[in-house]
Amino acid sequence: MAKNAFSQLASLGEEVLGKAAHNPTAARVLQGAVQLKDRVDDLSKRVRGLEQMEKRLAQLEKRVVKLEGGTRKPAAARKSTPAKKPGDSATKPAA
Repeated sequence: MAKNAFSQLASLGEEVLGKAAHNPTAARVLQGAVQLKDRVDDLSKRVRGLEQMEKRLAQLEKRVVKLEGGTRKPAAARKSTPAKKPGDSATKPAA
């Protein structure tokens, strides 16, 4: 009985896809969905490549720091000095 229900469902799905293929609007939508899937697949491959590149870059940065004697910190770890506020005593005129 399960095979019969699944085969009927598959047959109905094939029939719907067949009818949709003859409809120009449905065909464009289907084509767009396929293109979107392909683009997402390509994008995910690129992102995986970027993740591997970032790991390798982090390893290389550690090696450079080690070769330099460890006196320098990586650029991402540096802190900037805060800007002076207008109310600081150094900026007030003498009375």
